Amino acid sequence: MDVKAEGTVETASLGSADIMRILAALPHRYPFLMVDKIIDIVGDKRAVGIKNVSANEPHFQGHFPDNPVMPGVLILEGMAQTAGAVCLFELAAGGPPSLVYFMTIDKAKFRRPVVPGDVLEYHMTQMSKRRNMWWFRGEAKVDGQLVAEAEVGAMIAQGAKK
Repeated sequence: MDVKAEGTVETASLGSADIMRILAALPHRYPFLMVDKIIDIVGDKRAVGIKNVSANEPHFQGHFPDNPVMPGVLILEGMAQTAGAVCLFELAAGGPPSLVYFMTIDKAKFRRPVVPGDVLEYHMTQMSKRRNMWWFRGEAKVDGQLVAEAEVGAMIAQGAKK
């Protein structure tokens, strides 16, 4: 654990998660998996999910095909998947596999379009946790520029099958 200058203790960094670790934690698969890797994981407190946006993704065929734009709801889903995976990584040592159920979206705002070729970053920070409920604040960024933001809540179902 790292001790901050003020004397408070911060959760130890878990580093990063590649696609195989994400697939082991989440039930989502192509074409609905919206995160390719997760970096800068600090316990269940914060992390950054990465999504490489490709022109080959099926939603671009029907969502403004002449001017492809990633649907905002999929950006929110990527935020939720990043937060959910981080929660599951933290709980993994505690027993049987769990599922995360997306429960709430609040204060969602979209700032600019996300297009093929962008590298989308989901910056997720835990706001609170109570029993099996978790709330995160997320900011989606491309090249350091804010493209979307929201607060998301989820419920962890302990011992559920994936």
